[in-house]
Amino acid sequence: MRIAITSNGPGEFSGWVRPLVSALYRIAPATDVTLFFVPDDYATGREPEVAQRMFPRAHVVAPNVYLRFAVGGRVAGVPERVDVVQYLGGDLMHAARVHARLGGSNRSYKFARKNLRDKLDRVYAVDTKNADELIGLGFAAERVPIVGNLAVDGALGEAAGLFTQSAREAPIEPDGILVMPGTRRHEIANALPFFVQMAVRLREQRPDLRVAFAVSPFTSDHELARALERGGHRNVWGARGRVVPLGPGVGLAPLAGGAPFPVVRDAMRHAPDARLVVTLPGTKCIELAALGVPAIVCTPLNAPEVVVINGPLQYLDRLPFAGTFLKRAMVVVVDSRFPYTAQPNMDAGEELMPELRGTLMPAAVARRVAAYADDAAARAAASVRLRELYAGHAGAAERMARSLLEPSA
Repeated sequence: MRIAITSNGPGEFSGWVRPLVSALYRIAPATDVTLFFVPDDYATGREPEVAQRMFPRAHVVAPNVYLRFAVGGRVAGVPERVDVVQYLGGDLMHAARVHARLGGSNRSYKFARKNLRDKLDRVYAVDTKNADELIGLGFAAERVPIVGNLAVDGALGEAAGLFTQSAREAPIEPDGILVMPGTRRHEIANALPFFVQMAVRLREQRPDLRVAFAVSPFTSDHELARALERGGHRNVWGARGRVVPLGPGVGLAPLAGGAPFPVVRDAMRHAPDARLVVTLPGTKCIELAALGVPAIVCTPLNAPEVVVINGPLQYLDRLPFAGTFLKRAMVVVVDSRFPYTAQPNMDAGEELMPELRGTLMPAAVARRVAAYADDAAARAAASVRLRELYAGHAGAAERMARSLLEPSA
């Protein structure tokens, strides 16, 4: 069976591609997988490298090579034809282009458009709500099987150590605070210095609470060092510092002094041992919920103009004179339309993960973290509710993989 997959950024690869490809290889080891990474503003640029290291048997196509393929060029390792083209992130037009070149059954996951009703053979749904939305676009119910949220299997697999790529991590203590500062370039550049400053303030307020940072494998030590050297946008009030050796790994050493904060790479392997996690919104919130890990979700709008958003509005800040002001105002307006930014809160219809939004100050966030760390009852209740929220999704990757491998499909 030959399967081509299109994807884009770190969240889609970790949450969707990683568990699905693992399931395909586990069920049918001879499966021929070609993974196209398409151009996307959310990407870090390191996705192909990480994917090839994790799945050495797969044909991994980087975005610049995909562009050559998309305009008709030949790419070594890409088959002439495939049995299935599966969308798992990025713009749907890229999956359509791959299908036009390689043929096979054309499929999507979670997303579709009305004009694709006659072009997509199957659209896998995350849940009943998602299935109803897809059926509302005109897809027949039998073409919209509900498989579940792939990110749940991604989290369970990482927690079990299935995706570990490096043992070079600094040692961390259990029952501490684990900070996940994001993966995208603007997040590392700005949220990392912000959260390091938050950790400094938390250590001043509560030296008994140990803080560690869980950094994505898509972020290099060099990027960490550059972000701490610059300290982020002036409006984030971030810390400056250095990346220093710490045990077999590295730590983040603020210029303010004190012991460096250890860095680990496999966030979900360490998250269950933490008292709580402090994170940005994203796929990681679903993964934490699946593991029942209490979390505080921060959405800093201290510098809205550097935030990546969908569509052409992303480039508003490049307009002369008023561009930065317009981008800033647009991001704030878009954010205000959503009652929650964390997907588990959206799915539950209530704030199971406390959210902090708007212009955030590191010391104020530190106080909120300390208060939640002391509220064992609230964290225990949230843990139960979060785990229950996605319990039925476990096994989504295997269900979807078996459907993709059906000969008659």
